[in-house]
Amino acid sequence: MKNKQLLSILITIIYTGITYYMFYPAINIHSLEFWMYIISIILVFSIAQIPNMLGEIDYLFSRRKRKKCPYSVKPFLTIPTIIIGIILINFILSPIFNAKVYYNRIQVEEGNFEEEVKEVDFNKLPLLDRKSTLKIGDRTMGQMSELVSQFEVSDQYTQINYQNEIIRVTPLEYNGLIKWFTNRKNGIKAYITVNSTTGSAQLVKIEKGMKYAPSAYYNENLYRKLQMSYPTKIFDSVNFEIDNEGHPYWIASSVQYKGVGLRREVEGIVIFDPITGKSKFYHVDEVPSWVDHVYEADLILEQVADWGKYKNGYWNSVFTQKEVVETTTGYNYLAQDDDIYLYTGITSVISDESNIGFILTNMRTKETKFYGVAGAEEYSAMDSAKGQVQQMKYTSTFPLLINLNGKPTYLVSLKDNAGLVKMYGFVDVVDYQKVVVTDSSKGIEKAAEAYLNEVGEDTAKAKYEKQIIVSEIKDVIMDGDTYYYFKDQEGQKYKVSIKVGKDTLPFLKEGDTLTIAYRKEQEVISVTEIISNGN
Repeated sequence: MKNKQLLSILITIIYTGITYYMFYPAINIHSLEFWMYIISIILVFSIAQIPNMLGEIDYLFSRRKRKKCPYSVKPFLTIPTIIIGIILINFILSPIFNAKVYYNRIQVEEGNFEEEVKEVDFNKLPLLDRKSTLKIGDRTMGQMSELVSQFEVSDQYTQINYQNEIIRVTPLEYNGLIKWFTNRKNGIKAYITVNSTTGSAQLVKIEKGMKYAPSAYYNENLYRKLQMSYPTKIFDSVNFEIDNEGHPYWIASSVQYKGVGLRREVEGIVIFDPITGKSKFYHVDEVPSWVDHVYEADLILEQVADWGKYKNGYWNSVFTQKEVVETTTGYNYLAQDDDIYLYTGITSVISDESNIGFILTNMRTKETKFYGVAGAEEYSAMDSAKGQVQQMKYTSTFPLLINLNGKPTYLVSLKDNAGLVKMYGFVDVVDYQKVVVTDSSKGIEKAAEAYLNEVGEDTAKAKYEKQIIVSEIKDVIMDGDTYYYFKDQEGQKYKVSIKVGKDTLPFLKEGDTLTIAYRKEQEVISVTEIISNGN
């Protein structure tokens, strides 16, 4: 009997070692995978005990000895105990009893859109969506014949702010076990960047190759290396980024749970060097500024959903639903102040086609602002833009939310069946009937100008006013629209569309005094309103 017990223990130890190396679960009681691993070990030990169980089977049928449970049966009984314990603990920690805790998972502050969201800079606007970026990256890789046969492009494409440019960056990956074995000595010696504004792509070669990657095997597999280095930490997302010098790193978010798998929260990140295999843990308050992704989009959306649902308690979220809101079904990213922000609309739980506002969340700090701007939800804006050229059967990207002349505006790209951007569409957030689409070949700034000219001065909200005396004036026609260019006596240049002052501009002459309004100082000031003509 003792030899049989030793054999059962030996089988279990071998199974435990092999499966831990294969699946490397976090050794953490808050991880569901950890308990699944423990249950599997108990099952293996129990199955190995079957010969012992058969020898003790009389205990199950003997009235005299039924009170004494067979030793070989006891491991089986721990499995339902574990399962019931997890269910009970999670039920106690559920929103039914802890609605306020769930509501406070993310701190949402009221924000002022015009003051806090900078006016759009078209030179730093991520016009390319993920699908278009994937195609550009594949084409770039296809031009490197010496690499195509050995490596493939990862689908990571992390959007980051790199040297004041918005780019997506992704590493190359080993193309299978054989290719890993033949190339592992030198590692992966390149990654791809795609400029999200211009669409320009570059394959960046590095002197020393990256040895640790998701596609590597055995001890060089990235996920195994991370978990073995930090056995008690629960890793969530792992993103590929580069620092300001272009050095590649993997950024692995470490999360904590309540109960088992409840109320996920990021505690910090591990910055992992794929070339050397060295890594360092940073608490969320210590993350270097060049890192853009600490919090994943799905975690932010999950926490915002709880914020919108449980403000007035759990039962309110189920029945009366007073002040209950939810996020829209899509999201996008904005770049501002060297950080990446997640944007998504906030709408009523009652299904309709309008938003009550939207949130912006800093993906590095989780700082979140709610902007109470009622207007069209994103898919209505997308349909509105497509409707302008419905005969073309273009598809629309999910909107970018921008500050255009002080007002929230949706910007979408309309693509053909080949995935090429053919038109840009600007849609007023408050009134999605105000929409203008423009051929992309004219450029994004021309498209914005066409939109402002079309919707009129309501969108062109002025910030400054001044009185000037006209010293020179000239009218020109551009893209079918008439513009007036003039200078004042100090030599400042101005530009104004005929639509801004159709009853004033045709009669304007040198020496006239004008009171004008405009939004920002620049080399050629765009006049948004002619308040009065002094003559």
